[in-house]
Amino acid sequence: MTAPLTTTNPGAPEPGLAAGTGAATAPATPGSRFAAGLATTPGRLALATAVAVVACLLLGVTGFLAGNGQSAALRDAQRDAAQLVGTQELRNDLVSADATATNAFLVGGLEPAEARARYETSLSEAAQAVPSLAATVRGDGEAADLAAVSDSVQRYAGLVESARANNRQGFPVGAAYLDQASSALRDEVLPTIDEVAVSTSERVDADMRSVALAQALLLFVLLALVALGAVQLWLARRTHRVLNTGLAAASAALLVGGVVVTAAVLGGNGVARSVASGPYAATVATSEALSLATDAKSMESFTLIKRGSGGEFEESYQTSVAGARDLLGEAEDATANGSGATDSLSLLNAWDEKHAEIRALDDGNDWDAAVQAATSTADDSAGAAFAAFSDRAHAEVEATSKDAVDRLGSAATTAQVAAWIALVLGVAGAVAAAAGMNVRLKEYR
Repeated sequence: MTAPLTTTNPGAPEPGLAAGTGAATAPATPGSRFAAGLATTPGRLALATAVAVVACLLLGVTGFLAGNGQSAALRDAQRDAAQLVGTQELRNDLVSADATATNAFLVGGLEPAEARARYETSLSEAAQAVPSLAATVRGDGEAADLAAVSDSVQRYAGLVESARANNRQGFPVGAAYLDQASSALRDEVLPTIDEVAVSTSERVDADMRSVALAQALLLFVLLALVALGAVQLWLARRTHRVLNTGLAAASAALLVGGVVVTAAVLGGNGVARSVASGPYAATVATSEALSLATDAKSMESFTLIKRGSGGEFEESYQTSVAGARDLLGEAEDATANGSGATDSLSLLNAWDEKHAEIRALDDGNDWDAAVQAATSTADDSAGAAFAAFSDRAHAEVEATSKDAVDRLGSAATTAQVAAWIALVLGVAGAVAAAAGMNVRLKEYR
């Protein structure tokens, strides 16, 4: 049986060859199909839709990250600033207790009940502050440092009690116990507290820098607004229609979200900077000045206790008072109107004048009168002058620290709210943009 013959058309192209070229047709690649799609209006509309949706989501996400990140940094700054103030107050309580104990020692015998009560109050407040500060510290090793402080404070209190018991019986060894207690406080306790304060202060500075970093994300917010504006401009030229309801709604949502988060982030950074250079700086300076002045009060008493050989204590007094005066000047510069720090500075100078009177009596060989002037609590006495300064300084620290903490907390809340507003409006804008562009796409289907 003969096999059928296959007939061919000599003019037909071979399979796999393009007509008129004689070359094989290359299969379409994803890139070529994408390029071909962009050559059509529906393809370009689809791309514009994707750009608009991504722009809306970009603004929502970056706005949320900027606001939320800054809110967290502000909260950290608020917590660490409060921690620093608490650490300095702990130091002030201990120095105040030592100054009271030293001054009461001058009386001899059984110290005045009022002085004893002040000593016990200061020491009790310090003992209560240590565990609360240790529970909230964030730095490595600070909890261990504060635990060591607690142990040293107990040792200090024991030495003071020994000094008090011997002084009540008129034994000269009481002065040695008091000197040992005061030295232990200055050599063991206060340096450790100062180290904790320094590390906490460094964290506050780092928190403030983190607050400023959130501003970098605002560039993406601007980029999202520009991208959505470009899509609208292209669509208006392509379709010869000025308004697209969906894109208009998306633009309004993005504009509101962008303005809200930008205002909150820039405002939060401004608050952080103003707090750092204002109430926070005033709080730190006034608290340190109070600590120095209280320490000087102890030196005043020790100068008299040493009876003619207390020259080094008088030098320490002068150094501490000079440092306190400089710090109060810094606090005055840091406050908006300078009213608070001026009061403390004038009261410090008034007490220093009373100290000069004490030194004049002692240098004039009237030691008893000098001791009487140093321990008196009359209205015009050195004790009353120092109490007035101490009360005023404490009040200023409380007022400025509260102002700093409140302002940082308010800015943190504002940034957090703005973050959620930006996120919600970004998502809503993406939905509106997709719906608006879909209307145009349907016209080509």
